[in-house]
Amino acid sequence: MTVPGTDAIFSDPRLAVLYDTFDGERSDLDAYAALVDEWGARSLLDVGCGTGSFACQLAGRGVQVVGLDPAAASLDVARRKPHAEQVTWVHGDVRSLPPLQVDAVTMTANVAQVFLADEEWAGVLAAAHAALRPGGHLVFETRRPERRAWRGWTPELSTSRAVVPGVGAVRTWVEVTAVQEPLVSFRWTFVLERDGQVLTSDSTLRFRSREEVAGSLIEAGFVVEDVRDAPDRPGDELVFVAGRCG
Repeated sequence: MTVPGTDAIFSDPRLAVLYDTFDGERSDLDAYAALVDEWGARSLLDVGCGTGSFACQLAGRGVQVVGLDPAAASLDVARRKPHAEQVTWVHGDVRSLPPLQVDAVTMTANVAQVFLADEEWAGVLAAAHAALRPGGHLVFETRRPERRAWRGWTPELSTSRAVVPGVGAVRTWVEVTAVQEPLVSFRWTFVLERDGQVLTSDSTLRFRSREEVAGSLIEAGFVVEDVRDAPDRPGDELVFVAGRCG
């Protein structure tokens, strides 16, 4: 199994410290937090936790959280956030997990799409199933391939500028480098205006259909309980809610 999530944007310390500024207020996490409340979940595994925004938010509310990520630089950022000391941070992929019995497993943002090969995705679902207690839930989102979100990933449409604490003004944009459906590759460029340094990060996502995702969940031993529209990207993304069988 390869280790998704180790793209430079996550694993390069110079880029990891920029991530939260350009990722915005993360209103997409509200839907996940609402589900945690709905289920009364008191323990949770956050796969691909990145810089720890969701893990720390839940920890601050008394949830026991395990945050898993393969990018050490992102975890370094996470560990500096409020409530980070209440989270169990695990550096690595799903093979690095200790034995768990949690109430919920989450994969927020694009995490579910970084697993490109079928065997990688199956391995993640198997690990999530093993980590959940009977009656526990898995929730994640994925972009709908028919919406072709990548058509908007151009410098003309994506360029933004922000002042990052400790770094200064940074300008960034994204552009597609290859489309071989269901795989789409793209490059982020960051210009640090203080010294003119240019940093880049290349990534690839897999766009699975609704039917493909549902089938993979059933094969992994889950029951697909609901497929919802993502509130922050209505019509463009689906949120899968699956229950652990047995």
